[in-house]
Order: sequence, then structure tokens, then C-alpha cells
Amino acid sequence: MKKYSEMTEAELRSEIGVLKEKARKAEQLGIINEFAVYERKAILASSFLLDPADFKKDEIYRIEGDPGVFFKIDYLKGVYAWGYRLGGTVEAEAIPIAMLVPAGEMF
Repeated sequence: MKKYSEMTEAELRSEIGVLKEKARKAEQLGIINEFAVYERKAILASSFLLDPADFKKDEIYRIEGDPGVFFKIDYLKGVYAWGYRLGGTVEAEAIPIAMLVPAGEMF
């Protein structure tokens, strides 16, 4: 199996489709842990379709799927944004860039 970083755009899109279908089936079967794993993998694969240069240091973003929570980027490493949740803990964390939405965009 190829790493996401080695896949073409078409391969990534296909992989994302497969992962979302597996997540849907796991959810229907009530296997929540498996559902979460496939969802997270799909988000990570989606991050490889984005350009990290579009995400800026010191900018504030909303976290997709976590309403009302904002994230400030300290730096980027690959397809991960490292920074802090505003109003959250003081510990830095990494979030795949596919989970970040500019704070000005509400939907």
C-alpha cells in the first residue's frame, strides 16, 4: 500500500471514497471505534489534496466538526498545523489541515 504522500490526486480521491464507505458501514453496524478510525484516515488523506501554503502562521481557523472552537497556527509541518486551541489547554497539538476552515467562513 502506498503512503498518502506518494499517491496521485486520483488515487487519493479514490482512497477517500473507500474510507468514507467503510466509515459509513462501521457506523451502521454500531462499531464506533472503527468508524472514528476511518473518518480520521479520510481527513488525513484529504489533507494531501490541499496546499499547506494556503494555511498561514499566526492565523486563526475554525476546527471542522468542533463548533465554536478556534485554532491558532504556530507552524506547519507537512499536512499538519501545529498550534493551540483558543481558550483551551496550553499544550500544543497537531491538526490535519483538512480540519481547518478560515475563521471568517462560517460554512
